[in-house]
Amino acid sequence: MSEPTEANESVESTGGSAAERHVRVVLVDDHRMFRTGVQAEIGRTEQTGVEVVGEAADVDQAVTVITATRPEVVLLDVHLPGGGGVEVLRRCAPLMADAEQPVRFLALSVSDAAEDVIGVIRGGARGYVTKTITGSDLVDSVFRVQDGDAVFSPRLAGFVLDAFASTDAPPVDEDLDRLTQREREVLRLIARGYAYKEIAKQLFISVKTVESHVSAVLRKLQLSNRHELTRWATARRLV
Repeated sequence: MSEPTEANESVESTGGSAAERHVRVVLVDDHRMFRTGVQAEIGRTEQTGVEVVGEAADVDQAVTVITATRPEVVLLDVHLPGGGGVEVLRRCAPLMADAEQPVRFLALSVSDAAEDVIGVIRGGARGYVTKTITGSDLVDSVFRVQDGDAVFSPRLAGFVLDAFASTDAPPVDEDLDRLTQREREVLRLIARGYAYKEIAKQLFISVKTVESHVSAVLRKLQLSNRHELTRWATARRLV
């Protein structure tokens, strides 16, 4: 996320348009510090037009808050305790299908993996942006989703086009399906060469938790070390 001063400059440069627009948003992310940062960045309603009406840290909380507040847009993390963003979408399908007051979802995640992007889009999300997005661009994306547009970070749009260009469903990878969403996230970062401390910092978890996830991945995939893990991930184009 960009520094608040950058977002302020971007919002001010739009003149009075931000004040004339209004959208109610729910933030769903299991990292409290990240939710706080997003709230500070885009939730200044008088300047951005974005009103944050609720927050949630896991699937059950998300469904409860979204059902109670009926926001126009939900900013949804892909990896959540309780089943992930796809499970939130599944349980909120009736709200998305409401013709008079639809709830629309925009995925906001650290992950840029093709399977994560395709999974939530198939689940009903209207777009997918990564957490490197600036505050002003995120505000713009939220309003575009509210209007019914599809919004993607540039590189991720290609994943969706490739996936839906064919009517054939991608083959099921039984080995990959054994891993939880968080284990997949750690796997990709390990395969990209990140150290345990770097992964812990990026995912807002402890080094001990990273070690536990790596051990679980190695056990489930029947691999011996991170070098074999990297080769495994590279062969499946997960890096």
